[in-house]
Amino acid sequence: MQPNEGVSVSRRALDVEDYIDILRRHKGWIFGPFLLCVVASVVGVYLWPDSYDSTAIVKITPQQIPDSMVQSSLNQRMYDRIQSMQQSIESRAVLTTMINNFGLYQRERNREPLDDVIDAMKKQIKIAMIQSQDSSVRSIPAFAVTFSYEDRHKAQQVVQDLVSRFIDENVRYSSSATTETTQFMKDAVDQAKKSLDEVESKLADFRAAHNGQLPDQMQSNMQSLTAVQSQVAVYESQINRANEEKLGLENELRILEGQVAELKKMTPAQDSAAMAHRNDELNEAEREVQNIEDALRVLRQRYSETYPDVKAAEGRLKIAQDKRDALLKKDADTQKKDDQKKADGTAPKALSPGVQREIRDKEATASQVQAAIEAKNLEIDAASKSIKRAGDMIKLLTAHIDSVPLGEKEYDDLLRDQAVRKEEYVELQGRLEKAQLSQEMQYRNQGERLEIVDPPSLPLTPSQPNRPLVIAIGSGLGLILGLVVAGAREMKDTALKNLKDVRAYTQMAILGSIPLLENDFVVRRRKRLAWLGWTTACLAAVVIMSGSIVYYFTTKE
Repeated sequence: MQPNEGVSVSRRALDVEDYIDILRRHKGWIFGPFLLCVVASVVGVYLWPDSYDSTAIVKITPQQIPDSMVQSSLNQRMYDRIQSMQQSIESRAVLTTMINNFGLYQRERNREPLDDVIDAMKKQIKIAMIQSQDSSVRSIPAFAVTFSYEDRHKAQQVVQDLVSRFIDENVRYSSSATTETTQFMKDAVDQAKKSLDEVESKLADFRAAHNGQLPDQMQSNMQSLTAVQSQVAVYESQINRANEEKLGLENELRILEGQVAELKKMTPAQDSAAMAHRNDELNEAEREVQNIEDALRVLRQRYSETYPDVKAAEGRLKIAQDKRDALLKKDADTQKKDDQKKADGTAPKALSPGVQREIRDKEATASQVQAAIEAKNLEIDAASKSIKRAGDMIKLLTAHIDSVPLGEKEYDDLLRDQAVRKEEYVELQGRLEKAQLSQEMQYRNQGERLEIVDPPSLPLTPSQPNRPLVIAIGSGLGLILGLVVAGAREMKDTALKNLKDVRAYTQMAILGSIPLLENDFVVRRRKRLAWLGWTTACLAAVVIMSGSIVYYFTTKE
C-alpha cells in the first residue's frame, strides 16, 4: 500500500517542556549568533572614536536704558539675530578657517572632499535656546553653544572660537545697524531740508513778486486801510481846526492893526484915556489867561494829553500867556525909556510915553499873531501833504486788496507744500535724534549684548558612544537572531521528537519506548569536539574583544 503524499497535518500546540527541548536541541544555533553579535558590538564600540561635547552658555543681556527713553535701532529680535549669526558663522569660509587653524578632521580630509567635512562639522555644532522656566519672573533668554569632537581640548577651543565669533558678530551687526540707520536718517533729513529750502525759496520769490497782494496779508491790508482812513480823518480835523484858529488869529491881527492906527492918530487929549485903556487891556489879558487855564483843567480831567481839544487849549493858553507877558514887558520897557527920556529932556511932545509904549506893544503882539498865522499855514500845508500821501496809500492798499484772488490758489499750494515739507523735516529730525541716541548707546555698550555665563567646558567623559548601551543592544540583537535561526530550523524539521509527537500524529497507544543506543566513545568524542569548538570560539571572542579594548585605551592615552 503506497503512503499518501502531499497530505498536510497541522502541528500540535507546544508547551513549556517543548520549548525547553527546542532550546536544548538548538542551543548552538542560538549561542553562535549571540556570541558573534556580542563580539561585533564590543569590537565596533571600542573602535568607534570617542566624541566629547564642549558647551558654553551665552546670556542675552537686555538694553540697560529703558526703551521709553532711548529706542533701539535694531529691527530684529535677538533670537532672529542669533539664527542669522549662526548662518554667517557656519558659512564655508569660516568653518574652513577653523578646520585649518585647529587641525580638525585630519583623517576625514584625507579620504573625503572638504565640502563633506564641512557638512559633517556643521552637524556637530548645536545652538540651543535656553529660557527661564518660571513664567512669573521676567525671563532673560540665553543660548548654549555645543561642539562634539574626538579631541576634548580641540572641542573646547572650537567652542571658545564660536562664542567669540557670536559676540563679535553681534557687536558688528549692532554697530553696523545703528550706523547705517543714523546715516540713512541723516541723508533723509538732508534731502527733506533741501526740499524744504526749495519750497521756501519759491514762497519767498512769490511773496517778493506779490508783496502786499498775498492772501494772508488781506487782514493786515484791511487794518492798514482803516488806519490810513482814520489818519485822513484826523488830518482833516487838524486842517479844519487850524483854519478856524487861523481865522481867529487873522481877526485878532486886523484888530491890533486898527488899534495901532488909532493910537498913532490919538491927540494929547486922548492920552489919559489911553493909559486907562492899557490897564484895562492888561487886565483883560489876565482874565483871558485865567479863563483858558480853567477850561484846560476841565478838559484834562475828561481827556488825555493827546486829545486834539486839549492840544488846542494848550496852544491858546500859550498865546494868551505870551500876550500877557508881552504887555507886561512892553509896559516895563516903555516906562523905563520914558523915565530915561525925561531925565535927558528928549521925550516927544506929540504923544505921551504911555501911548507910544502901547503902540509898540500892540505892534509886537501883531507880529506874534502874524507868526502864529504863518505857523498855522505851515500846519495846514503839512496836513494837506499827509492827506495826499494817505490818499496814495489808500489807492495802493485798495489795489492790493482787489488783486488778492488772482494768485490765491498758487499761494495756497505753496503754503500747503511748505507745511507738508516742514512737518516731514521735523519728523525726520526727531527720528535722526533717536537714531543718534541709539548709536551712542551702542558705542557705550549699554544696548542689548551677549555675555558669557559659562565658559566653554573641558569634557572629561565622552558623550558618544554609549558603550554599555551599544553592547546591550548588540547582545539583544544576537540573542534575537539566534532565536530566529533556532525557530526557523525547528519549523523546517518535521521529524517526531518525543512520545507526545507520536501520540499526537499517529493516534496510536504507546505501550513502551526503546532509547537510542549509541557508542559511548562516539558520544564522548562528539561532546569533546563540541566543547573544544565552543571553547575555542569563546577564547577567540575574548581575545578579540580584549584586543579591541586594549587598543582603545592605548590609543586614548
